[in-house]
Amino acid sequence: MAIGEMHRWSWAAAITAGLLSSSALMPPAAWAAPAPALGPGPGALGLPMGMADQRFIVMMIPHHDGAIAMADLALTRAKRPEIQALAQRIKASQSEENAQMRRWYRQWYGTAVPAWTLGGPGSAMGMGMGAGSGMGWGMGRGSGMPGMATSLEALKAAPDFDRAFIEQMIPHHRMGVMMASHAQWNTRHPELRSLQAAMVRVQSQEMEQMEQWYRQWYGS
Repeated sequence: MAIGEMHRWSWAAAITAGLLSSSALMPPAAWAAPAPALGPGPGALGLPMGMADQRFIVMMIPHHDGAIAMADLALTRAKRPEIQALAQRIKASQSEENAQMRRWYRQWYGTAVPAWTLGGPGSAMGMGMGAGSGMGWGMGRGSGMPGMATSLEALKAAPDFDRAFIEQMIPHHRMGVMMASHAQWNTRHPELRSLQAAMVRVQSQEMEQMEQWYRQWYGS
């Protein structure tokens, strides 16, 4: 793998981890920032062709788990029925996507999806991007997307849950859309490419809806 390609993937993964590790809620002004353009290359997100689909699944499942955890909170804490309905859709769709990706992973690679652990097969080290790659920034041990425990605690403590939910879910969706969009360049399995396209379409629509609600309810 060329150094530039490795750094390009390391950078994207670091942003994913860093975005979710912040205890502060993402301000609405940050939503409009354009997604970094990784562009097409020899491998999706800078990985060799044979590894791209495998690594996308390893990255996307814990990312989905973060959205599902936030949606679970919204089902009991949200005051507005619109937020509750959206949370139910997010939980249902992303749970099914995770289940499908796990089935494909076992079918294609002969094993269960590895947990996200620092130094393990689903981590920076296990992806062949260890010391010096920058990918380990903001990552903790254990399964699940790094930093989500902190984000969930901030969401639980928010005085206006509905507002905080939107302020966290929009940037979370934006990162998921970026990951799925760029992964399509070199996805080898057409069924995974179709799922990635669906992720981009559905989560983009959900972001647009949340932005409309935010302007309507909070005037900005």
